[in-house]
Amino acid sequence: MALKGSAKHNPGFHAIVLAVGFIVGGFLTEFGRRFLPSGAVKEVFTSGVTASLGAIQLDLVIVSIGIGPFAFDVSLLGLLGVLVAYLIARSMF
Repeated sequence: MALKGSAKHNPGFHAIVLAVGFIVGGFLTEFGRRFLPSGAVKEVFTSGVTASLGAIQLDLVIVSIGIGPFAFDVSLLGLLGVLVAYLIARSMF
């Protein structure tokens, strides 16, 4: 039985599509924040939810590494970017 839809792609493909979508969505969000006129439309499309993770300190005997802080800002335009990337990838492959 032949695989249909997203079942024929490996998880790496989905991770790349998701990453590209969030990058495109981030650009759309920043573009909207800078160039849309003030008003309700700008607030709805560019306001987001920010999740953050503080600095992580990894102290080994030989080396000490500090990573972070990380923050993710997800907005409606960010999710739109993921949707567009998914639709383009689905139509190409």
